[in-house]
Amino acid sequence: METQGIVDWRGNPIDKKKHGGVRAAFFTQFMETMTTIGYIPSSFNLVTYLHDIMHTGVAKSSTMSTNFTGITCAFALLGAFLSDSYTTRFKTMLIFGPFQFVGYGLLALQARHPSLHPPHCNTSDQLNDCQRVHGFNLVLLYIGLYTIALGEGCMRACLAPFGGDQFDSQDPEESQLQSSFFNWFTFSIGVGGFIGLIFIVWLENNKGWDYSFGVSALLFLIGLLVLASGFPLYRNQKSEGSPLTRILQVFVSAFNKRNLTMPETLEDLKLDEKEQTLHMEKISHTKGLRFLDKACIDDGKSGRWSLCTVTQVEETKILFRMVPIFLTSVLTYTPTFLLLTFTVQQGNTMNTKVGKIHISPVSLFLIPIVLQTVILVVYDRFFVPFARRMTGYSSGITYFQRIGIGFVVITIATGIAAIIERKRLKIVEENGLEDLGTGVPMSVLWLSAQFLFLGITDATAFPGLLEFFNSEASRGMKSLGTAIFWCTLGLSSLMGTLLIDIVNKVTRHSAEGKGWLEGDTLNQSRVDLFYWLLFAHGGVTFLIYLYFAKRYVYRCDPRINNAGNTNLIVVL
Repeated sequence: METQGIVDWRGNPIDKKKHGGVRAAFFTQFMETMTTIGYIPSSFNLVTYLHDIMHTGVAKSSTMSTNFTGITCAFALLGAFLSDSYTTRFKTMLIFGPFQFVGYGLLALQARHPSLHPPHCNTSDQLNDCQRVHGFNLVLLYIGLYTIALGEGCMRACLAPFGGDQFDSQDPEESQLQSSFFNWFTFSIGVGGFIGLIFIVWLENNKGWDYSFGVSALLFLIGLLVLASGFPLYRNQKSEGSPLTRILQVFVSAFNKRNLTMPETLEDLKLDEKEQTLHMEKISHTKGLRFLDKACIDDGKSGRWSLCTVTQVEETKILFRMVPIFLTSVLTYTPTFLLLTFTVQQGNTMNTKVGKIHISPVSLFLIPIVLQTVILVVYDRFFVPFARRMTGYSSGITYFQRIGIGFVVITIATGIAAIIERKRLKIVEENGLEDLGTGVPMSVLWLSAQFLFLGITDATAFPGLLEFFNSEASRGMKSLGTAIFWCTLGLSSLMGTLLIDIVNKVTRHSAEGKGWLEGDTLNQSRVDLFYWLLFAHGGVTFLIYLYFAKRYVYRCDPRINNAGNTNLIVVL
């Protein structure tokens, strides 16, 4: 077992029988469930809270919600940098986790006391007459939101890789458990989202936002205390210095030596051996990106900014090779957030009654969450053992194959959404409902079809990307890799907003001068055409992903033996 750089809470070498494993990883899964119960419904309904309670207006509410997502991703990068460079992932969570608790508490306090938020007002009829949040109350709102973002971002960056640290990827048995961990970590997100979208949303609608924020704070605190209580069981990685500094040193050194001739072979330098004694992970030299190898050439100058190690260069190559997968993931996930946004708006125009039961369009979010949790259990317990015997991979199939399947399903979901929206608009035209925002005689359950496919995506692409960015990263930058994964989702949301603006600008050719998505009501918009555009976008992006995935140099070989087949096209 490779235990260099891994210690217990006292800083002593770990004992495999006492530290880490499934038992220790369970604490991280419990923490993720407690976090998600409050965060998912709060983030989904943040626009509603800002508009209905704080009277910020539609445009500003949307902007604040998007900024909240973006700031959370930025704080994830901060947490990743600190945990990889100066402290352990466990300590980073203990330091920044309480900020999320405080943030929920501030929002609960503001929602509770009338003096801290605008007086009640019917925003649907009199928005211009409603007093908007301002002054000290606005400052308090921003502090509460961004304090949550700080805690959530740092927890995101550290929680999944900390759970992965509890397994040794070089041990065949523990490697299987590590891959299984990411499935169950995603499962815990689904369980938390399911509970939150039922319980927390019920509190928001029936008891008030002060109760929902307060309960979210309490649940998060319970999760943090449980996570902290498992400290004697954990395996902790030692800080290996700033990965960003090491990467920058490689670029500077390679640029300065750009005119030197590359030797035929590169031998590990003395400096590598020194770093091994300082618990640095040693990474073997790989082919490709040879211009970075020049950073290892000894030109007579000493110093970290002049002479880099092979390990430093390989860390830089790892990050460099992540870029195309990161970019294609951002582009491929963009339709997902747009589907979620427009599906709720479509549902508000449709018949939401099934017999005597009223189904809120927001409740449809439960469909992909429930399907995700079911698929993950079946996948981990039945499919993986079967596929492992067929392919020889410890995880059944590679994460590239799993991601590719999810990306294909996203594209299929947009095509189905386009067909259903075309059917809805046809009913609108037949009944002359173009000027109305509701009353379309079509069941809201039609929208469940696209949500079913999104559930499959959440069980394939989501854990596949999480495992990819964590497993491919070196031990000294695993938090950074996980933070990049969360930034994929955040940037996808921002890309969706940008894509809507571009489409509206390009399609403003009608007499009214309005784009596809600028109708006075949704019934006057051409969301169906927009969905077909997303369908084509998904197909092209998938082909780009396939190109890079086939040529990616694997850092972690997922095979138990040499029987595995790494050809992505064979599986897809």
